[in-house]
Amino acid sequence: MSLHVVLGFGPAGAATARLLAEQGQSVRVVTRSGRDPEPGIEHVARDVTDSRRLTDAARGATAIYNCAAPPYHRWTSAWPPLASSVCAAAEATGAVLVMLGNLYGYGPVDGPLTERLPLAATGPKGRVRAAGWERARELHEQGRIKAVEVRASDFFGPGVTDGGHLAARVVPRVLRGKPVSTLGDPDAPHSWSYVPDVARALAEVAGEERAWGRPWHVPTAPALSTREMVDRLAAEAGTGPVAVRGLPPAVLGAASVFSPLLRELKEVRYQFDRPFVVDSSAYEAEFAVRATPLDEQIKATVDWWRERSATTG
Repeated sequence: MSLHVVLGFGPAGAATARLLAEQGQSVRVVTRSGRDPEPGIEHVARDVTDSRRLTDAARGATAIYNCAAPPYHRWTSAWPPLASSVCAAAEATGAVLVMLGNLYGYGPVDGPLTERLPLAATGPKGRVRAAGWERARELHEQGRIKAVEVRASDFFGPGVTDGGHLAARVVPRVLRGKPVSTLGDPDAPHSWSYVPDVARALAEVAGEERAWGRPWHVPTAPALSTREMVDRLAAEAGTGPVAVRGLPPAVLGAASVFSPLLRELKEVRYQFDRPFVVDSSAYEAEFAVRATPLDEQIKATVDWWRERSATTG
């Protein structure tokens, strides 16, 4: 049994920590505020941007999983010190640094997204995410750290709430048979990364030396539009067809005056106005994890939201 240190306890961090604990690993979760312990998981409170304290928390670790993320509106200022700190901890401890990335760094592209594409984003959020990986890759190539990045599309599944485009703003309404409004074109094909698959990919590449030194896309089910996903959710929930409306740009602009999140989403609006399709074939050609069948994803998500609604009222 080896020590695995997970930074952050959002949907992906929690899923990764619990998966590793189920696999019999010793798991330590590092968050700013800490939490009560749970079976197989130790929770400690640290500021992950403090490299000295983070290094202390990661002593003896086999792998460090960076699933932490600053508040969305603070990405440009908060990501650089976070990335610097986790790289320093990886170098000081010798642990493999497993970075949870996203697809912002590519910027708008035509056709499916593959890991061979350049990180050509020009927006501040895309550039700051790209820079974090570029620095880790540079240190890896210098032999100073061991690093790998696993890139996911929009999170979907149990545990995904306020931060998901098919989560708190959509699923509870679907369960009540109510119309939903979505960002962008509801009929554009879109890839959704199922959070348990994200966790399984992170855990797998941590132990695969041949994975290190490059990025990989999470195994992801074939792309479906928001409307198609809502139809699947409604069918599973038994609430019948649910109307899906894309928010007109004028309405989105007006709403962004009052919503910091909507203001920040302007940079990546292209992901929902056009096809946004992930190609995960490179990962699937090399490793064992596969995307969970979509019917299972849908059922687990509906069941989780129903249980959540029952316990929260």
